[in-house]
Amino acid sequence: MQQGLTPGYDLDAPAFAIRANGVLKTVSSVPLANQADLGAMYVPGVAQVAEAIRDGVDGAARHSWSSNVVFVVSDGTATLGLGDTGPEAALPVMESKAAILAHFGGFNAVPLVLASRSNDEILATLKVLRPSFAAINIEDVAAPRCFELEKMLIDELGCPVMHDDQHGTAIAVLAGLTGALEVTGRQLASSRVVISGAGAAGIATAKMLLAAGAKDVVITDSQGILVLGRDFLTEVKSEMAALTNQDLLHGGQAEALKGADVYIGLSPAPLTREEVISMSDDPILFALSNPRPQIEPKLGTLLAGVFATSRSDYPNQIINVLASPGLFKGTLRSQAATITDSMKLAAASALARLASPGLGRTAILPDLLHPGLTDSIAQAVEDAVAERVLVAS
Repeated sequence: MQQGLTPGYDLDAPAFAIRANGVLKTVSSVPLANQADLGAMYVPGVAQVAEAIRDGVDGAARHSWSSNVVFVVSDGTATLGLGDTGPEAALPVMESKAAILAHFGGFNAVPLVLASRSNDEILATLKVLRPSFAAINIEDVAAPRCFELEKMLIDELGCPVMHDDQHGTAIAVLAGLTGALEVTGRQLASSRVVISGAGAAGIATAKMLLAAGAKDVVITDSQGILVLGRDFLTEVKSEMAALTNQDLLHGGQAEALKGADVYIGLSPAPLTREEVISMSDDPILFALSNPRPQIEPKLGTLLAGVFATSRSDYPNQIINVLASPGLFKGTLRSQAATITDSMKLAAASALARLASPGLGRTAILPDLLHPGLTDSIAQAVEDAVAERVLVAS
């Protein structure tokens, strides 16, 4: 282990070793073996293309990479489970996310970290860059700013925009929950679901579960159960308090979990043995805090009917990158202007179906290397877009 300025960090570990000069590079997609290749690629050939685009003869979308590029945008205010790291520390994470999107989605992905905490500045920056990309993947921007930023970008950029920490996570959770409910003999509409965390992922997951047919959802944050009239409710939390907690429960996580069927951990708040024991028989536990689950995995596995984390070294990994490559691939291929709830629900259904052949308590979702994962989700998204167009016509 290298010592010195970084005590406690193994700089020889694979995670460091593979990142010498980053994990991404730009390469030509066409051969450059001779003068003819160079002439077609650069001058004089490229001048003809530029003139055609300028004169409106043909579009940049067909003769540049702009129709097949997703920008992965972050300000580093909510990096993984590390909190506010700033943009420099967030860049390796955005590089890795871009590499995964590009590898599994088959499109180009470009990391873009911004040294700004202003939504107006971020919007202005992306407006200036708008000719260079087809879609935006917002990543690791802290709540509640992330909600406003996503809405601003959707309204102003005229292209698909998705905050992956919200919607990619929600899609993966719904897909995993679909399988977990099936193996434990439950139905979503009759199950009580407790979501720990009212940040980006928690709010989006609650909305998606409600859209999928959940009737009894309770959300908790650091101040307790979301219920109308409670102190410390932001506008977003007040909205969710009105949509959830049908029994008007008060108290904290312990009170919310009594008799509950499902726990979805999307905040670092720990989950105790006593809280799990107070739940219904054969409970479903999704301890998704990263990198440390809310309850020790061996204990969680022992107490739960189905136990899941966001980590790859335990069964039932629930993570947003299961969904986002296919969702963006289908969005780009269909040339959809926005990413709608119907597209997200279609992605969740497709992801859940892929687990069906081998569905079990330790196999509620396929992993990222599952053959056909991205294409199945992309096709479901394209079908949802086509159905929407058909209905509209």
